Amino acid sequence: MTAAKTLGDKAKNLAQFGGTPVSAKPVPFMSTALTEADIEACNAVLRSGMLRAATKCAELETRWSALTESKFAMTCANGTCALQLAYEPLIKRGDDVLVPAWSYIATVSMVVARGANPIFVDALPDTYQIDPRDAARKVTRNTTAIAATHLYGCPVDIDAIQDLAEKKNLMVIYDAAQAHLATYAGRGLGAFGDAVTYSLYATKNLATGEGGIVTCNDEGLAREIQLLRSHGETDKYLHESIGYNYRMNDMAGAIGCSRLDRLQDQTNTRRANAAKYDKIISRIDGLLAPRATPKSDPVFHLYTAQLNLPKFRCTRDEFVAALKAEGVPTAVHYPRPLPKQPALSAHDADDTPVADVLCNKVFCLPMHHDLTEDHFNIVGEALAKVADAMKA
Repeated sequence: MTAAKTLGDKAKNLAQFGGTPVSAKPVPFMSTALTEADIEACNAVLRSGMLRAATKCAELETRWSALTESKFAMTCANGTCALQLAYEPLIKRGDDVLVPAWSYIATVSMVVARGANPIFVDALPDTYQIDPRDAARKVTRNTTAIAATHLYGCPVDIDAIQDLAEKKNLMVIYDAAQAHLATYAGRGLGAFGDAVTYSLYATKNLATGEGGIVTCNDEGLAREIQLLRSHGETDKYLHESIGYNYRMNDMAGAIGCSRLDRLQDQTNTRRANAAKYDKIISRIDGLLAPRATPKSDPVFHLYTAQLNLPKFRCTRDEFVAALKAEGVPTAVHYPRPLPKQPALSAHDADDTPVADVLCNKVFCLPMHHDLTEDHFNIVGEALAKVADAMKA
């Protein structure tokens, strides 16, 4: 860590150098607790004895299809299974698939697991989403699909992606693991692309612990996904095709249905909280708020700000360490771009300069529906204090 004497007199007031922290009690980074209604919904399934995928999973599918403006929704075991279920019917082995260099690894690792070749596309520096112009530059004669993540809860430029797909005859799979109830051009994300996948992991905006959903608008594709999800079974012990056991269970389905009752209100709160962060950050020189894709309405699974590093005498990691000492926990999503992941080293790319820089600049502030005005006051004071002490 940069020493206090190197930073100057103002650094002596930082908590990590012996000063008084803005808050002795850390701001909660996330809020994942179940309510009594969620617990009772799960208990009702336990008491029924019908633990496998049944009526509650079916209810969640019906409701999710309506909310996302998709014709079909299929629950599954988790978000990674959702990607695999979407990729397998739409991508062939040996295909080139345009993928984000800046995303969680599952978006790309399941392309590799399918036997396809990931072609890394750079990110936009302000929205963090996949760059459609770079995607267009990287289409090859073997490119058959685009896998694009609606990262941090913000939709990508869907118009640009769909326009490229139409011109080049490409399939489009959107990874909406972090984008529950986000909209684009006033429409649900399920209205776009060939398939959309969601994660219901414990920290997601809609969480069941583990779980996933795939949506689509083609009846034939929906049937393929349903068969893949459950051993290709069309009748008891009658298997039309090879498949997997990727089903959700009704306990998770019940929790999902219960939490779905509150999701829209919680999403509205997240949006309001993001606006508060925007105002806080706008007053601090050297900090940059995330921008939304035009025509999109993000849901802020994560609120990801960034440092204008030349304005500071510290690294991003030193900056967030100082914030933590002041009572403001943060997270880094992500510490390295996907082309630099060891697991993807065989597909290394050296032409994703924005992603290469973002990994040293971004940090996520606490974002959830239970943040209070006191929490925002703490975060605002801590950000200003640390930024002032570490200014170049």
